[in-house]
Amino acid sequence: MGTAQVETGQGQAEEFVGNLVRGDRPDHRPAHTMGHERAYVREAGAGDPVICIHASASSSAQWRPLIDRLASRFRMLAVDLYGAGRSPRWPDHRPLTLADEVALIEPVLAATDTPVHVIGHSYGGAVALMLALAHPERLASLVLFEPVLFSVLITHDPDAPAAREISTVRADTCAAAERGHLEVAGARFVDYWMGATTWAGMPDARRKTIATAMEQIAGEWHALFEEPTPLEAFAALDMPTLYLVGADSPPSSRAVASLLVKTLPRAIEVELDSVGHMGPITHPHRVNALIEQHLDGRQPRG
Repeated sequence: MGTAQVETGQGQAEEFVGNLVRGDRPDHRPAHTMGHERAYVREAGAGDPVICIHASASSSAQWRPLIDRLASRFRMLAVDLYGAGRSPRWPDHRPLTLADEVALIEPVLAATDTPVHVIGHSYGGAVALMLALAHPERLASLVLFEPVLFSVLITHDPDAPAAREISTVRADTCAAAERGHLEVAGARFVDYWMGATTWAGMPDARRKTIATAMEQIAGEWHALFEEPTPLEAFAALDMPTLYLVGADSPPSSRAVASLLVKTLPRAIEVELDSVGHMGPITHPHRVNALIEQHLDGRQPRG
């Protein structure tokens, strides 16, 4: 087995090796990786495990408000995907796939001994869906905030306006990144998902972070557009699923939602007024309240 870094709720990072080696806190356990890759895991709390998977151009840090809210009752495990936060970059020996992201998370799942709640946002929502398909018996429930599994949208109708729109965004960001114009790619990406002029209003440090993330945007687009799993496969995910949608989100992620909500057998859709695609970051209080209701077995209401 390899090693994984785990960050405690107090913000301290430690490295663990071996099988279920305990740290100096009762809620502090390792995550494991296969081969030489290491997933970084931000961990806090004790109780039923909750794995949180972040969006593109983000990291496990986006879940800090949720961790703070729930760590008194749940064991929170927020992971960094390939190239995000403190996890390794994808080695680029072949195109990245969602299955590769799942393989990076599987050791975190294996280190839990009870069914797990899985939360995913955007790109992380697509990874969460594939993790659920790979290990349905291990999941207690799913929470999805607009998973951007564009393969189902393109397969359903590649000429639909939403499909053409997101294909153009993919082409624009990939072309800019390939030319080395990472800030141009970042601006196109951010303004699509968060609204025109959002990029211009961001602090320089944040723009720099997102621009750096654009170095791997082509790989993530590939994973989302080329995923071979058909839409009907998700009908097998017979677990409680909360599907959150922002009323102000772009047509592409809402079009994916219209397909998946009809397919997931136990999905409850909640639309949040005046919230966009980045709701877990821009409106954490509203989004996290709904997640908490779901985890408590209550009917979430927007």
